[in-house]
Amino acid sequence: MEERTLRIQNEVKKAISGKDHIIETVLTAILAGGHILLEDIPGVGKTTLALAMSRALGLRFNRVQFTPDVVPSDITGFSIFDSKTGEFNFKPGAVLTNFFLADEINRTSSKTQAALLQVMQEGRVTVDGRTYAVPEPFVVMATQNPVGTAGTQMLPEAQLDRFMVKIAMGYPDFDAQVDILKQRDKKDPLNDISRVVTPDEVSAMKNSVKEIYVDDKIYRYITNLAEETRKHPYVKLGVSPRGSLALANMAKANAFVEGRDFVTPEDVEHVLNDTWRHRLILLPKAGISGLDQDSILDEIKASVVAEKVNE
Repeated sequence: MEERTLRIQNEVKKAISGKDHIIETVLTAILAGGHILLEDIPGVGKTTLALAMSRALGLRFNRVQFTPDVVPSDITGFSIFDSKTGEFNFKPGAVLTNFFLADEINRTSSKTQAALLQVMQEGRVTVDGRTYAVPEPFVVMATQNPVGTAGTQMLPEAQLDRFMVKIAMGYPDFDAQVDILKQRDKKDPLNDISRVVTPDEVSAMKNSVKEIYVDDKIYRYITNLAEETRKHPYVKLGVSPRGSLALANMAKANAFVEGRDFVTPEDVEHVLNDTWRHRLILLPKAGISGLDQDSILDEIKASVVAEKVNE
């Protein structure tokens, strides 16, 4: 495994017990230049994960607790008139940071959710006709609480597609729960998280990911997988070209994390479910048959054979 990424993961594990795959997936998505959607019940460590990761990466962190009264200008910023100078001054919004946590994003209005569309896609916001770039590196992590959904606004498909991965923390296992109780007996383990790399080093790692070699056979493999999602009898809407590109970038980042300079079919398979589960819209008969996105993606992975890639 790549030495810097291993140190980052070990640092985050000081605050998050028993969730090694989740930590690795979040780091992989960040290095792939993507954003993360965490959907799970309260109290399983979603916010703690975001704080721990941002501190280990040395990134400037902003958090907004999304509620019905949060408005788009809270996110993007606004211009205010200065009577002394006779000019409008821009007041940056919360999203103009390195690591932005949109906590419980489904509890605000669709208008406020849409304020993130441009910045997640382009890395900049437009306010009163002027455009402002976010600092690099930049990542959005959003959380959703699937219980107590009264008054919530589910993210539309167009916005879900902006997230590179969608993952769930899940309950920790028995031993991890014991560790959590011991860790928090007298102190907050977040206070023990130290910066492992600088923002410049994070940007350099992201640039290294872009240079990872991808054989044409891998591109054909990803395309075949995407085609199968569109043909599946239980899928209403399959994976878009943006989804295929996200999978390729995640596979490259996974290869980097594993310490390789080339992508294998195993890289693609390792990150496929996390990258595509939120991009499939299923027909009602899927639920009747007891199928969900993960089971369908597992079926597709088993049916599509990758061409052998020479290492």
